[in-house]
Amino acid sequence: MSSALSAPPVTPTRIAFGFAVLCLSYMINAMDRQVFYPLLPDIRQEFGFTLDQGGLLATGFTLGIALAGLPAGYLMDQMSRKSIVVASVLLYSMGTLAIPLAFGFVDMSLYRLISGVGEGMQATALYAIIGAFFFHRRAVAAGVVGVAFGAGVFLGPLLGNRMAGAWGDWRAPFFVFAAAGIVMALSIAVGVSRTMTEAVTGARQAATSYAHVPATLFNRNTFGIGVACAVSGLVFYGFLGLYPTFLREHLNFSAGQSALAVSFSGFGAMMALPAGWLGDRFNQRNLIALALVATSATATVTYQYATSATAQYALAFMMGTFASGFLFTNCTTAMQRAVRPEHVGRASGLFMLTYYVAAAFSGLLFARLVDEVGWGGAGFWQLTVLPVLGILGLLLVDTSRMMIPRETVHS
Repeated sequence: MSSALSAPPVTPTRIAFGFAVLCLSYMINAMDRQVFYPLLPDIRQEFGFTLDQGGLLATGFTLGIALAGLPAGYLMDQMSRKSIVVASVLLYSMGTLAIPLAFGFVDMSLYRLISGVGEGMQATALYAIIGAFFFHRRAVAAGVVGVAFGAGVFLGPLLGNRMAGAWGDWRAPFFVFAAAGIVMALSIAVGVSRTMTEAVTGARQAATSYAHVPATLFNRNTFGIGVACAVSGLVFYGFLGLYPTFLREHLNFSAGQSALAVSFSGFGAMMALPAGWLGDRFNQRNLIALALVATSATATVTYQYATSATAQYALAFMMGTFASGFLFTNCTTAMQRAVRPEHVGRASGLFMLTYYVAAAFSGLLFARLVDEVGWGGAGFWQLTVLPVLGILGLLLVDTSRMMIPRETVHS
């Protein structure tokens, strides 16, 4: 992989433009993921899928994200990150293009998995890029990327539902988002500088000692953070996967109301920027623990008490804020800080593995719980009680053995 040290200088304007293009590509990634959820009831009706099958389709694609994480992290030690990003955007766009052409559950599951592999490769490479280039401000940079993701989560269901309604077919949004992904791949190839994408992590901090950080990728801190990552994936994607179905089938919301509620969770995910700012200044272990508590409390009200559209919109915003904005942003950057600079790409892959393997089966688990204990019971066990396990994992984390910015308060 080429180094930023040997690349020609790049202007701040070019850096800003390249970063904007990368963020926009991740927004398309999020729109591509989110469009499936509000359309799931229509897809289930046409194909006759069970709730279990619908739940697996909703979140099973994240298994592809998980499987792509570690291999992508190792590939980045051998190949250009920019090339990986371009190839990954093209791959998930092809998977999206194939979904409306599916004949049944098996091939649709395969197309969803292909989409997930591409999305996982892009996310792993993207977070490695910002972790290396924005070395001491990686959480803030990750927060900006999180805002782009949140915008995609917000826009995807609204635009997708509107397209489906306008054309009278749930397939239309998938064709549109696939085309948008192909355009973004070309934009990255042309508009993003390799000086930015191939930066050597910590090159400017060569004089800094990282002897206090474990020398191996697998250590006590990555294990503890990994537990929190897995719980976060189970919680957030368990919520996202069947939340529109819960609103439409249990609370009798309209398709438009359920799509808007999911979009509010994306609006909450945009809180990744202040979440990242806090992550660069305060103890991330404690910040993640607080976010898990807040997520648990939000889920309790969502599935046990709130029945009005206004209340669900507000709660979906809060779920997006805590489960995505705070947890995703700080879990991924904490995982990078738990290893030495030369392992940042692999740490990004490890985050993808732990977070998205759990997320892949979250929809199926939630559906099974609904069958056994109803919607309220499923929300209680998977979204209210499970975060406690994440907090227990964080007890293993020793922040004194992490790469902590100088401004961080060890509270």
